[in-house]
Amino acid sequence: MVTGGAGFIGSNFVHYMVNKYPHYRILVLDILTYAGSVENLPPAMLLGRSDDRLQFWYGNVCNAELVNTLVGEADEVVHFAAETHVTRSIYDNLLFFQTDVLGTQTVANAVLKSGKKIRRFIHISSSEVYGTALAESMTEEHPLNPMSPYASAKCGADRLVYSYWSTYKIPLVIVRPFNNFGPRQHLEKVVPRFITAAILGEPLTVHGDGGAARDFVFVDDVCRALDIIIHSPAEHVVGEVINVASAQDRRIIDIANDVVRIMNYGKAKIAYHGDRPGQVIRHTGDINKARRLLDWAPQVTWEEGLTRTIEWYTKNRTWWEKQIWMRHIPITTAAGKLEYH
Repeated sequence: MVTGGAGFIGSNFVHYMVNKYPHYRILVLDILTYAGSVENLPPAMLLGRSDDRLQFWYGNVCNAELVNTLVGEADEVVHFAAETHVTRSIYDNLLFFQTDVLGTQTVANAVLKSGKKIRRFIHISSSEVYGTALAESMTEEHPLNPMSPYASAKCGADRLVYSYWSTYKIPLVIVRPFNNFGPRQHLEKVVPRFITAAILGEPLTVHGDGGAARDFVFVDDVCRALDIIIHSPAEHVVGEVINVASAQDRRIIDIANDVVRIMNYGKAKIAYHGDRPGQVIRHTGDINKARRLLDWAPQVTWEEGLTRTIEWYTKNRTWWEKQIWMRHIPITTAAGKLEYH
């Protein structure tokens, strides 16, 4: 069972599993918010119940009756469902706590009720729970200092499911991916926002001086890490928190310049705006634990991943054009100024 399987990382994971394990039965639960779409799913999943192996269920992850039913049919649960955008959480945060915390509680309760039937419950957390890096790289022991409503909601969910493992010994693994990028990502996120701005001949909007740095990992590498976790012996992974990252950080201005370079766009097209409230200054993931427990390391380089992502958005304009109006969000800064981020 995959919650949030019609979103960005979730849909890439579903495609990955369908292609690699054609005999697996996969159930997807998604309420199709603005960031999720049935267009992201394998076509066979949308053919009613004619293919019992691949099923899509439209519904809210907070719906306990529905979640209990679907978890009851599963052996593995991968929980992606969440509101995920930092800026949107500043604009309107209620839904973030409802989905990210209460939805996670609903799934965790369903896993608990299933007893020993569930072999693995993978909770997709976020590197945002760490806040700004306090060391050269962030291990899983880094303090949790969420700096936005989104980050605090994910932090609450992260610690909630950990308490279920500590109290009830559910077969939990917490994965903390750093910044994902790749096909099917909503235009509100920085990499597709830059790429589509270049395609449209518009300025690439950079917040502040562009010096904030993030660890970007290609989505296929994240899917591969989850695959390994699903198929690992329980004694290797259950109860663990695992970073999935590239172990390198990149400044936002450097990402903009890379997009400009690969797409042969002019440097004059980069525009600077006010810095985002709750901005994290730097994220760099330590992946030694993933190497040790999973024998995992990223295989897709930044350059290769960015090139593949640019090619996808160039070829799939009809997929993203309907999202153009959602690229920028109005927020009020601490100084009381209205800005579009």
